[in-house]
This record gives sequence, structure tokens and C-alpha cells, in this order.
Amino acid sequence: MFEELSHAHIPGLAVPSSGVGFRPHRLALYRSAKRAFDIVATLSAAPVAVAMVGALALLIKLDGGPAFYAQPRLGKNGKPFKLWKLRTMVPNASRMLEAYLQQNPEARQEWNRTQKLRNDPRITWIGRYLRKYSVDELPQLWNVFLGQMSLVGPRPMLPEQWSQYPGNTYFEMRPGLTGLWQVSERNSCSFAERAMHDTRYSKLISFSTDLQIMVQTVVVVVRGTGL
Repeated sequence: MFEELSHAHIPGLAVPSSGVGFRPHRLALYRSAKRAFDIVATLSAAPVAVAMVGALALLIKLDGGPAFYAQPRLGKNGKPFKLWKLRTMVPNASRMLEAYLQQNPEARQEWNRTQKLRNDPRITWIGRYLRKYSVDELPQLWNVFLGQMSLVGPRPMLPEQWSQYPGNTYFEMRPGLTGLWQVSERNSCSFAERAMHDTRYSKLISFSTDLQIMVQTVVVVVRGTGL
């Protein structure tokens, strides 16, 4: 099944005829250039991003609780880092989740399969809008600038999710602000199936692939499919 999924069609993404973005001897050059692009892009976006994050953080604070949320994630080579987001959940989200899952077997099954809930009771009213248009992810531009993440790559993984992830492709790349998973199934595939997107991206890796994913990300964000 995994082999079949790894060749699934991702809307809006053209597949290079070779099936591989770069030959091995050019991969190092690509990675260096990609890092340079990440730095230039985050610095260019900083004035607008900081203004937006500041305004949204104020609204979250007025609603009660801290504006930002930091969470441990695993990066390239399994190195842990602190991922930043605008807070979209109630302050006691972890305790509320366990209590909710204990009382709702169907929700427990959904969580075990996808590590997400379509109707998550922990999300605040403003958090629902932030997630819908993915603007809660804007603080991760700081993670990109620091080199812990890239603009395009696998979705950042929680340490406790490692045991559920098949293969090691994820750890060969920096996790991304966006990627194949974000512009494809997004909320419908299982957590384990995310690995097929990471594997496919590693095979298609190229500047044109990254550009297509970033363009497709804009479309996804405008459509508001983030919940």
C-alpha cells in the first residue's frame, strides 16, 4: 500500500520526467542555495509578517491567555527544536484532550489515525479563524530564519509521533513551513501516510518543485482549508 501511495497524484504538482529533482553531486549545491533563499525570503517578509503577528497576538491576548505557543518538534537528523505558533487552543489543551478522548471513542480512533480532530473542542473562537487560513503558522518564519526549518519540507513532527512514522526520510530534510502534505490531503490522510508525501518530495526535490508547492500553498490558504 505504501508503494502505491508514494506515487499518488498531488494536485498542482508537476512530476519531473526523471523522477528525481537533482543528481547526488548537485544536491549539496541545491541545499546551500535553498538555505540562502530561506534567509532572503524570511527577511523580505519580516515587515509584513511582524505587523500581522503583532496585531493577531493582541487579539489573542484580549481573548485571554498567552498569545504564543511553543512546542517541541524534531528537525533534521532528529535534532529537537522549539516550534512557535500563535495560540489557537485553550491554555489547558492537553488535559482537555485526554478527557475528551476518554469520553468519545470515535474521536479517539480519529486521533490515533490522524493525530488531529476535525471538530477539536480545544480550539478557541479566534483560533478557528487563524487555523482556517493557516496564519497561526506565521511565527515559524523565525524557525526558518534560525535554520531549524525551511520554507518547504516535511511537516514538523512531535517527538512522541516518531514511533508512528514509517521510514527515516523525514530526518534527511529540514521540516517545512509548507510541503506536499499541506497542499494535498491535508486533513484526510492518516499520520502514517504523511511519510509517503515526505518520500515523494525527497524524490522530486528541486527548485521547480519548491516553487510549485509554494504557489499551491497560496491557493490552499486562500481557500481556507486549514481546519
